[in-house]
Amino acid sequence: MSERRQPVLGILGGGQLARMLALAAAPLGGKTLVVDSSADACAGQVAPLVVADWTDYAALEAFAAQVDVVTFDFENVPAETAHWLAERVAVYPAPQALAVAQDRLAEKTLFRECGLPTPAFMTVDTREQLDQALATVGVPAILKTRRLGYDGKGQFRLTRQADADAAWAALGAQASKHGLILEAFVPFERELSVIAVRGRDGEFRIWPLTRNWHVDGVLSMSLAPAPDIEQLQRRASELARTLAERLDYVGVFALELFVKDGELLGNEMAPRVHNSGHWTIEGAYTSQFENHVRAVLGLPLGDTGARGLSAMLNWIGELPEPTAVLKTSDAHWHDYGKQARPGRKVGHATVCAADAVALAERLDALAAALTRQAQVQPTLDVLHS
Repeated sequence: MSERRQPVLGILGGGQLARMLALAAAPLGGKTLVVDSSADACAGQVAPLVVADWTDYAALEAFAAQVDVVTFDFENVPAETAHWLAERVAVYPAPQALAVAQDRLAEKTLFRECGLPTPAFMTVDTREQLDQALATVGVPAILKTRRLGYDGKGQFRLTRQADADAAWAALGAQASKHGLILEAFVPFERELSVIAVRGRDGEFRIWPLTRNWHVDGVLSMSLAPAPDIEQLQRRASELARTLAERLDYVGVFALELFVKDGELLGNEMAPRVHNSGHWTIEGAYTSQFENHVRAVLGLPLGDTGARGLSAMLNWIGELPEPTAVLKTSDAHWHDYGKQARPGRKVGHATVCAADAVALAERLDALAAALTRQAQVQPTLDVLHS
């Protein structure tokens, strides 16, 4: 009997998402090969790592010859690199989806074409256009780079017209390189995200909606399934499916949403596994990482249902002492193997429970042990309401 060949998944980018993809691929019999420009990329601790720049086509040629399919760890891989690789090996999601998600103007235009409302927005390429956009969009508003911004980077919030000079001083140099966009500030009631997956055969599945809290533009905590969102769950599923089919998408993606007056507004799309979906590792029947691997390798998708309630806490800058987490019932610790650095995502923990009462008790005790009551208080308020 011939030996079954293990498929090889190539991953562009070597951060914690690639690390968790590699860990998810192994039980499925898949091997992984990671490309990153940094020799200390944390995915290299669990999978073979090729150190190369995105324009090192000789190295990428050798990489493509060793893998069966290529996917992404993050969306700032140049679309040109993705297109170049797609001529040599299967790339999922397709470079088209990557290109749309890299440009906030293209992204929000697509949202509207798919029936997903967005905050008002206008492109800004000059100082004069910023004044024109402010006159139309109004204040408060947020000036953003159209490309390369994430986790609150590349943004400037304007609370009054007089902030225009400071905003231009902060971001104006990016206008000629990547373009800028002015977006109306949304006084939202809740932040939600939908994590969805689409297979090569068009099969589509969605995890329960996740409620998120951010601090300084970086995800601090997620709660899933988000409470009291039955109608929004259906609407989010419809919108995510429409986007996935429009892009002929393969793999997992995240759609970040605002809730305003009971309606969904589109914020951003991430063409990859997502921070707000980390709870699925222990809290869902099939994690976002396993289902992404299944999708891009052409395997059947797994059940996306939740096992109960889950709360995910991000560790930013440095890891706390793990003892309190590990002593907590049904709590799970994830160390990304990164050096501590201000603003850097270095790990997370997920606490699971069968119901809101048990989850609140575990989080309350954990927050007290970690002296992080402020971080989990919004979630506790929701669980106790």
